[in-house]
Amino acid sequence: MASIYVCLFLTARLTVSPSSSQFFEGDFVSLSCEEDDSSAEWTLRRNTSKQQRTQCGDGWGEGAGSSCNITYIFTLDSGVYWCESREGPISNMVNLTVTGGSVILQSPVLPVMEGDDVTLLCKTKTTPSNLPAAFYKDGSLIRKQPTGHMTIQHVSRSDEGLYKCDISGHGESPSSWITVTEKPTTASTPTTSALPPDCSSLQLGFRVVLHLLVFCPYVISTLLMMSLYRHRAKGNKLSILNLHTHPEQGFDDEHEDVITDVTTEHRF
Repeated sequence: MASIYVCLFLTARLTVSPSSSQFFEGDFVSLSCEEDDSSAEWTLRRNTSKQQRTQCGDGWGEGAGSSCNITYIFTLDSGVYWCESREGPISNMVNLTVTGGSVILQSPVLPVMEGDDVTLLCKTKTTPSNLPAAFYKDGSLIRKQPTGHMTIQHVSRSDEGLYKCDISGHGESPSSWITVTEKPTTASTPTTSALPPDCSSLQLGFRVVLHLLVFCPYVISTLLMMSLYRHRAKGNKLSILNLHTHPEQGFDDEHEDVITDVTTEHRF
């Protein structure tokens, strides 16, 4: 039920620059809410191991509108980040990992679409990024790359998992989860292109139900009024028809009264 609620009210997308889920301690990181509704006021919030639901500017980051900049990120800044409005809607959630080590894995911070190519970069803090590196998925070695880059072509749902890398003599990176979403069968509208396919379907279903709830009472009340009008019109028509069909009934009654009176007077 919670996932349905999130999907229905997902109206902004959180982006991270540089686009990565891992950072070295001391890096500069910029967070931004890409809004579908420019009238909404969005606030950056996060959960860490030390704090829950704190907003940008409350002991971390510097806010400017719907953006938040962290000029010097610490390991304690590792956590889950999202955008939230006063009305309640929230954005997608992004998990950022900050390490004090010497190796990180640069991987997509947002879900990737089936069929896309994804490049992973294993880099160190102080040396060039083209050092030989080994890449792992779910704890198992995938391949070793002499340049520190690995590209997964035409990703599928089977490529979803936990990735990390290792550079000999420098160390191992933290692990990051890569999410792969299904490719939509039809073109999405601009307001739902940032949403997972299942969320777009939920939004469409919600709109259909909403229209039915608004439209059905109107149709029912209109049909009832038409039925009542036709019933009254039919009753009036029957009364007029009876009057035209038996106009002599009233005259005969009067005629019988006159004859009775005349007969009585003659007897006297």
